[in-house]
Amino acid sequence: MSDRLEVRKTYKLLINGAFPRSESGRSYEVTSEKGEFLANAAQGSRKDIRDAVVAARAAQAKWWSLSAYNRGQVIYRLAEMAESRSDELVEFVKLSEGVNTEKAKASVAKAIDRIVWYAGWTDKISQVLGGANPVAGPFYNFSVPKPSGVIGVITPQDSSLEGFVECVIAPLAAGNSVIALASEKRPIPAVLLGEMTETSDFPAGVLNIITGITSELAPELASHEDIDGIDLEGVPASFADELAFSAAGSIKRVLRPSKKNQKNSIHRLRAFVETSTVWHTIGQ
Repeated sequence: MSDRLEVRKTYKLLINGAFPRSESGRSYEVTSEKGEFLANAAQGSRKDIRDAVVAARAAQAKWWSLSAYNRGQVIYRLAEMAESRSDELVEFVKLSEGVNTEKAKASVAKAIDRIVWYAGWTDKISQVLGGANPVAGPFYNFSVPKPSGVIGVITPQDSSLEGFVECVIAPLAAGNSVIALASEKRPIPAVLLGEMTETSDFPAGVLNIITGITSELAPELASHEDIDGIDLEGVPASFADELAFSAAGSIKRVLRPSKKNQKNSIHRLRAFVETSTVWHTIGQ
């Protein structure tokens, strides 16, 4: 019996609910911490970023028009899908990050629990970040939180799943649509999670995932004029300064890499939320 050549998978991008190859046709090898081949990944281009922004802009209004409870159920469904495919996620977190099985299981469990946590926040954001304001006169005055819009997220390079979930699910829970750059060297767990959105009732374009070279793609996110905010969690401080300066040209909200004591706070939910003030007369 002759030796058989394995079919090597190429993980695609996620843009507008579809899984295309990069428009450039490029791909790159993803290896484990030990240098073993894991898969190929599409090497996204600036054109792919622009396509993702168009999709995210078109999807954001539909996502925000859903009830907060409905958005929470959609995100919770993603947690259910991740739980059902946790063995697959554990295997790739283990290989990607070079940790043992127990640590990989713990990481995946934390990521799934974090999705559930953010799912529970969708109908509470308005209560915590908004409210009724006292005024001198026959009026009601309300502070109403609303999503910033389209958010670019550069996810952590080392944390292939936990970091991705932390940075991406928070703006989704707040009603934003997202274009996420997955970890350049460890993209597979993030792409697997993206595949699960297809059976989680996410409207096409709400979450878009691009894989590729971070130094090539991040400046396009920062400078794009139809992106309303950018999370720089996955870039070093020196590069973050450069990207923040570029983002200022289109007046984006910029979220700098977080401090350790911010990890379990609601600062990511607050980061990409705008506050509208609504006045209404008091009826007689």
